[in-house]
Amino acid sequence: MRFRRLTAVMLVVVLALFSIVPMTAFPTEVHAGKLFPPSESFTPGTWYLGAQPPNYDPNKPPIVFVQGKGGAANDWYTDTTYYGANDMYESAYNKGYQTVFVQLYDAARQGSKSQYDNGRLLASMLSQIYSRFGKKVNIIAHSKGGPDTQAALVHYGAHQYVGKVVSLGSPHYGSHLADLSYSWWAGWLASLLGQKDDGTYSLQTGQMANFRSATDSNPNVSKNKYYSVAGTSWGPAFSALATGGLYLSSHGSNDGLVNEWSTKLNYGVHLFTDGSLDHDSIRMGSRVFSRIEPYLRTSTFVATKSTKNIANNNEIEKIESANNQVLVGGPLAQNRVSEKSFDVDRLTNATLSVLTANDQTEVKLISPSGKVFTKENSKVVTSRDQDAFRGAYVQTFQLKGMEAGKWKVQLQNTTKEDAYLFIGTFDDKTSFSLVMPGKVQQDKANFYMKQKNDDSNKEVEMMTRVVDEKGNLISETKQVRKLNNGSLEGWLPKVMKSGTYNITIDLKGNNNGHAYTRTLVRSVYIDK
Repeated sequence: MRFRRLTAVMLVVVLALFSIVPMTAFPTEVHAGKLFPPSESFTPGTWYLGAQPPNYDPNKPPIVFVQGKGGAANDWYTDTTYYGANDMYESAYNKGYQTVFVQLYDAARQGSKSQYDNGRLLASMLSQIYSRFGKKVNIIAHSKGGPDTQAALVHYGAHQYVGKVVSLGSPHYGSHLADLSYSWWAGWLASLLGQKDDGTYSLQTGQMANFRSATDSNPNVSKNKYYSVAGTSWGPAFSALATGGLYLSSHGSNDGLVNEWSTKLNYGVHLFTDGSLDHDSIRMGSRVFSRIEPYLRTSTFVATKSTKNIANNNEIEKIESANNQVLVGGPLAQNRVSEKSFDVDRLTNATLSVLTANDQTEVKLISPSGKVFTKENSKVVTSRDQDAFRGAYVQTFQLKGMEAGKWKVQLQNTTKEDAYLFIGTFDDKTSFSLVMPGKVQQDKANFYMKQKNDDSNKEVEMMTRVVDEKGNLISETKQVRKLNNGSLEGWLPKVMKSGTYNITIDLKGNNNGHAYTRTLVRSVYIDK
């Protein structure tokens, strides 16, 4: 990097302001201070050196920070979504660590990339960082930064530059919210919002099952030590994390974007799960650094045993999801009314969320008796700080004592092209669970459906839609099946090639004379 000559006085001022130096050329001296460049580069492949603290301990390995999906280097020292400034850099600085911040492809703000793309870029930067310090570094990774880091270490040879990895809320087995984005009902809205990108696609549970299979069977996986941290809070009430947390609750405890079970590598060490941490706060220094810092003081570790058979573990082969939800969605033509219906089988409380791209789209919920609920006459909370569906306008209805019968969701778009996704989550659980492999050979692509707490042999109507990676509908089958002691086995249709496919199953059944509707969404990697 070429610098114009400055007077001695101006040079002192500039060095006081710039405590991170772009590493397009290595400086011969690192200047102290804790302010960052006022206009740092968001160019992928750029990395920054944090200020060397006055209590710098050369025996401690440098820490490289890797941000999550859609993030940039400054995620570690600028404002979080809900909690003010992130003090992670300050926490490491105060403990005497040299720090490094990297820019992956997502930093360009042109969509998120897969862990393979980001991993390849990260590997090249880790090589440069290793050359700069002449010793191994440790990594702290948030969210998708965990899979990005593993791709770099395992698949692109960067394991030789790194000792330990601490992942914070990382979806090592994917996220059901990514599955939702590529589902039949949500695909129109996700496409309109520009959320169907390589990064989201790569985080589907089926796609991550394939990544786990390729990664966990690779001998390089044992050449680093992995630690994990999880949270189970959903953030502020009616926030984007609360919306995501409610949807993910059918799949287990979660932090608003990632389920706890997905954060744990079975050959790693899970340090702790904290019920006060959500997906935003889990990356804050004041919340987690003191608890993970003891594991970062050295880059040495005792190697794990062979992981040859790890790829066949049950978390990859069988993922079970319970569900007490109904989904509908689709495109909204201008100046036309769209209406979908769903059935409620008993008096119940529910949280009903309608996501649209346009905040002018009118939403009505109509009960079986004809009562109309709108944001003008009901308790409705609106928000627009979505993560999984960034840019969506959300109207959330909380209804107590929903009457049994056929409900309608009615939408009218009067201004411009729009799409919607309706998510109904019921407190009363007429719940089904879906057991399906994350990755499976095509000739063994079966799944199991179970209705909990029901030993009867009832009939259920099952509409199964399968879409490919481009959102094309490749199969639509409707059949009536009889539950055998509350369960049944189904088979996925034959597909043309290997890849990740998204499955949406709409169920209609009867409970004591009242119809019900439920929706199950999953992805699966089919290996021919």
